[in-house]
Amino acid sequence: MTSTDVLLPPGPVLAAFVVASLILSITPGPGVLYIVTRTLAQGRAAGLASVAGVALGNLGNASGASIGLAALFAVSSLAFTVVKFGGAIYLIWLGIKVLRSRPGAVGSPGFEAPRFLRIFRDGFVVALLNPKTALFFAAFLPQFMGRAGSPMTQSLALGALFVAIAASTDAAYALAAGAASSKLAGVGRRRAWPRYLGAATYFALAAWALAFGSRPAPKT
Repeated sequence: MTSTDVLLPPGPVLAAFVVASLILSITPGPGVLYIVTRTLAQGRAAGLASVAGVALGNLGNASGASIGLAALFAVSSLAFTVVKFGGAIYLIWLGIKVLRSRPGAVGSPGFEAPRFLRIFRDGFVVALLNPKTALFFAAFLPQFMGRAGSPMTQSLALGALFVAIAASTDAAYALAAGAASSKLAGVGRRRAWPRYLGAATYFALAAWALAFGSRPAPKT
């Protein structure tokens, strides 16, 4: 296998990516609140349709970010270092924003009877047209790209893995909301610990980027 065939980073780095992705995915945010709200208002199937739409939109953003990153890194090895440090600053800002945020209430705004294709489409469009999602992937993915291999293939693989992890946790939220709606309706109001865990993860990722800012060129 040549260096350009490498899809994923080494084992320890991949494990760190999975852990970070899982923590960020389970931290309740606007997407989770949207999915839980849909579930509470229109049922479990509507919530799962929202999960599928959001996942496909996120995958589109991850793919776009990967193509852009690959094009940038092909120009100059210095670009990778610049993106890493720029990503670290952005991740610190995200961590501060999470700490300062106040979880919103999950209400039941009286959606009409569920139309699953429309719900899927709405989730897809909302996720795809959110520029913050693409910016997040552009900052997050380079922190875990290995020293060998194609930047595009690695970033595409990592992006797809993150989306799969996030879709799994989002689906778990939808299923839990359907099974225990009375308890989950106020999850965003009553619990503060997810904010601290999510913020700590962003700060740890930023520290990772600052500690390992450069990416040596692959050996031929």
